[in-house]
Amino acid sequence: MIEYKTLSLSEIEDISFRALVASGTSEKNARPLAVATAATEADGVASHGLAYIPIYCEHVQCGKVDGQAESALSQPRPSVLTVDAGTGFAHAAIDAGFEKLIPLAREQGVAVLAIKNSYNCGVLGYHTYRLAQAGLLGMGFTNAPASIAPSGGAKPVVGTNPFSIAAPNEQGEPAILIDQSASTIAKSEVMKHAREGKPIPEGWALDDQGNPTTDPNVGLKGSMAPSGGYKGVGVALLVEMLAAAMTGATLGINAAPFSGTAGGPPKTGQFFIAIDPAATSGGDFAARMADLVGAIHNQDGAHLPGDGRGQKRIRSASEGVAVNTATLQRIEALIG
Repeated sequence: MIEYKTLSLSEIEDISFRALVASGTSEKNARPLAVATAATEADGVASHGLAYIPIYCEHVQCGKVDGQAESALSQPRPSVLTVDAGTGFAHAAIDAGFEKLIPLAREQGVAVLAIKNSYNCGVLGYHTYRLAQAGLLGMGFTNAPASIAPSGGAKPVVGTNPFSIAAPNEQGEPAILIDQSASTIAKSEVMKHAREGKPIPEGWALDDQGNPTTDPNVGLKGSMAPSGGYKGVGVALLVEMLAAAMTGATLGINAAPFSGTAGGPPKTGQFFIAIDPAATSGGDFAARMADLVGAIHNQDGAHLPGDGRGQKRIRSASEGVAVNTATLQRIEALIG
């Protein structure tokens, strides 16, 4: 029977930070990742939260990610920012980019941020959420090591490649937050089932011959099932073009896996577009968004992407988060 312990968000951030630093990550790089881990747990996305901290630490120690990396920011065009993450954590690189991206988008009306040579950025919607909090419409794209086969094929060529869009409301929160991968389910969920020895629902993954499987280990050696069939492959290709080809990052077919210790840094990429609604909407963006959101919320049982996470976020701030004690023990052992 799985046991749980309730932690506050500050406690989750603290234990994450201390484990990362103890494993060789600089405080400058550890803090953004620890903050994101607490926010991810608050949103109820446990697969990308504390469960990932031992993996992050292992990858610092084996050299898959440089915990001491210094990102390099440049501005090649008036509304374009680039960051070379130096094979470090994406979170620190994104923080460095957002510090310039947000005021630049307000000034120019639209600005983009291209990041290369980075590591897994966790929950992509966490980052676009922050752009919406700044009053901007934020779009984000991140590529990943190949795990989805093309339509009619069986060999993976693109990653689960999430995209996210967050639109602000007048209260400084997202009116709508869409965050979804090109696969039916995030690969981390299949990995979580494999670690726990649980079967996966049919439709999550395919074997190496392109056939459905309920064995997570078989699925991890085969292909993730694209969401919506060939349309999911199209989404993955769109993200690959933006997050890898447009940033100068490594294509998924050439990227080392995020899982395990072999292969070195994945050197994947992220691409963000930030738009000031005031520059394009004529000043009634918030009213239009309120009408759109209301048309959905006024229907019994209807909900928007992001509603569930938002409700959990509010509860978690006061009630804390129930965390798997086995996961906590692994993290505490890293701290020593």
